[in-house]
Amino acid sequence: MKLVEMKISEFIEELSSDSPAPGGGSVAALSGALSAALSSMVCNLTIGKEKYKDVEYDMENILERLQNIKKRLLEIIDEDTEAFNQVMDAFKLPKNTEEEKKVRKEKIQEALKKAAHVPLETARLCAEIIEISKEVAEKGNKNSITDAGVSMIMADAGLKSAILNVKINLKSIEDEKFVDSLIYELDVLERNSRETAKDVEEIVSSYL
Repeated sequence: MKLVEMKISEFIEELSSDSPAPGGGSVAALSGALSAALSSMVCNLTIGKEKYKDVEYDMENILERLQNIKKRLLEIIDEDTEAFNQVMDAFKLPKNTEEEKKVRKEKIQEALKKAAHVPLETARLCAEIIEISKEVAEKGNKNSITDAGVSMIMADAGLKSAILNVKINLKSIEDEKFVDSLIYELDVLERNSRETAKDVEEIVSSYL
C-alpha cells in the first residue's frame, strides 16, 4: 500500500516502526503538502467574499498553484521512500569480483544522486509555498490570518527537513560538481526563504 493511501494513524505507526523508511524525507514532503493545503483553505475562504472581490482573481490563481504543488508533494511522500530503498538495494549488490564491485559502486552513486534529488524537489516546492504564503497572508481572508502563518511554518519545517535529507545523501556522493551545485542551491533556497518567512511572521503578528 502506498503511504499516501494509509490512514493517518497507520502512517504514523509505520513511521514509528524500526524500519528506516518512511523517514524524514517523507515527513518533509508531508509537511509541505499540509502547508499547501492550509494556504489553499485560506484562498477558498477568500474567494467569493464581497469584501475580497478585488483580490479574487489573484487568489484563484494562487489556489491553482497550491493545488498542483500539493499534488506533487503527496507523490513525493512515496517517492522519497522508494529512493531510499533503491539506495539500500544498491548496497546489497554482490561485490565478489572487480567487475561486480565496479557495477555496485556505480549503482550506489546513481541511487544516492536520485535520493538527493527527491528531497531537493521537496525543498524547492516548500520554498515556493513560503513565497505564496506571504501573498496569501497579505491578500487573504483576515479571519484566517493565523492559518496563513501556520502554512508558512509548516512549509519552513518541510524546507529545513528536506535540506537535511539532501545533505546526508551528498556526504556519500563522489561527484564534486554535483555536490557543489546542490549545496549552492540549498543555500540560496534557505537564505531567500528565511527572509520571506520573517515577512510572513510580521504580517500575521500585525493582525493579532
